[in-house]
Amino acid sequence: MKNILYLHAGAEMYGADKILLELVTKLDKTKFRPIVVLPNKGPLVDKLKAAKIETHVIDYPILRRKYFNPKGIMRYGATYFNSSKKIIKLLQKEKLAIDIIHVNTTAVLEGIYLKKKLKAKLVWHVHEILLKPKMIYKFISYLVGKYADECVVVSKAVAAHLEASNLIKPDKIKIIYNGVDSMIFSPSVDSAYLEKEWHIPANALKVGMIGRVNAWKGQGDFLEATTPLLEKYPDLYLFMIGSAFEGQEWRVEELKKKIAQQKNSERIIFSEFRKDNAAVHNFLDILVLPSIDPDPLPTVVLESMASGKPVVGYAHGGVTEMVVDGQNGLLAKVRDTTDLRVKISELVGSKEKRLRFGDISRRRQLKNFSIESFIKKFEEVYEKS
Repeated sequence: MKNILYLHAGAEMYGADKILLELVTKLDKTKFRPIVVLPNKGPLVDKLKAAKIETHVIDYPILRRKYFNPKGIMRYGATYFNSSKKIIKLLQKEKLAIDIIHVNTTAVLEGIYLKKKLKAKLVWHVHEILLKPKMIYKFISYLVGKYADECVVVSKAVAAHLEASNLIKPDKIKIIYNGVDSMIFSPSVDSAYLEKEWHIPANALKVGMIGRVNAWKGQGDFLEATTPLLEKYPDLYLFMIGSAFEGQEWRVEELKKKIAQQKNSERIIFSEFRKDNAAVHNFLDILVLPSIDPDPLPTVVLESMASGKPVVGYAHGGVTEMVVDGQNGLLAKVRDTTDLRVKISELVGSKEKRLRFGDISRRRQLKNFSIESFIKKFEEVYEKS
C-alpha cells in the first residue's frame, strides 16, 4: 500500500476542493492510503473526516498576492520552512512513511521541501491558468518543471499554458480531466423547494452563474449581459451564487449594491456559498460561465452538464473542451457581453433547444468526464510513481 500525502490551498467547497474530496474518498483503499494536510479548518475538513479520511490542519502559507513584495517574501519564507517542519513532525509522530506527495494547486509550494526531506515522489496537480503577474507564472512553471516527477493538468488549455513557458518538458505533462459524480449531480435531484425559498413562480425561466466572487469570475459581465433580458422576458429570473475569499468580503457588498441598482432587481437573486449545489444546478434552466480570464476546467460546468443543462460561456479556457458550440451550449466572443447576451437569449427563447442541449450535456459528461474515469487515471499515475 502506498501512503499519499495531499496538500491543498484551503478547506472550502469550490471546484478544486470538491475534486480533492472525490479523489481521496474514492481511491482504492487496498492500494492507497490518503493523508490530507490542509492549511485551515472549513467544510472540506468536516467532509473528509466524515468520510473517515485521515485529515490534519497545519497553518502553512499559500502563495497569494499579499506576499508579492519584499516584506511579504520574507514573511512567506519564514512561515514556509516552519510549517513544512511541522508537517514532517506530524508524519513522524504518526509513524507515516510517505511514498507520494500530491500537491493539488500551484499556490502550495511546500511539496518541494517535503519531497526532499521525505524522499517521496511529487505529483503536482495543476488546476490554474496564471496569466499575471507574468514573473510569477514563469516562476511557478519553473518550479513545476524542475521538481514535479509528474505534472497532471486538468485540461488541454492548462497544458498549453504551461508548455508556453518553455520551462516544462511536454512529456512531463499528463492531462486528466476532472470528473463529477453523475449520481449526485443529475436531472433527478429535487430542487422544487428552491422556488419557495426564493419566491420564484413555477413557470419562471432561470438563468444563473455559480462561482467565487473575485476579480475574474465575471459577475460584472454576467449582469451586463443578462439584465437587459429582464425587460425582454418578464418571466426571466437571474441567479448569482458564490462567496468571496476571507478578507475580500467587500467584493460581495459591492456586488449586492450593484444588483440593487438594477431596474428589475427584484428578479435578481444573490446567494452566498451554498451546500446544495446539486439542487441549484437542477433548478437552473441555463448555466452561464462569464469568466473574464480563461477558466482551466470549471467544475460548475461539469456539474451543470451532469444535471442535464445547457451552458453559455466565453470561448476560452477549459470550457471549450466541455461545451461543443451549438451542441450542448453556446460560446460567445471573449469579453463581448453583447454577444454573450445574444447567446443567452437564443436559449432563453427556445425550450426545445434548451432541452436538446441539456440532453447532450448529460451524455457528454457521462462519456468524457465521469468520476470513475478520473479516479482510474489517477490510480494509474500513483501506481507508476
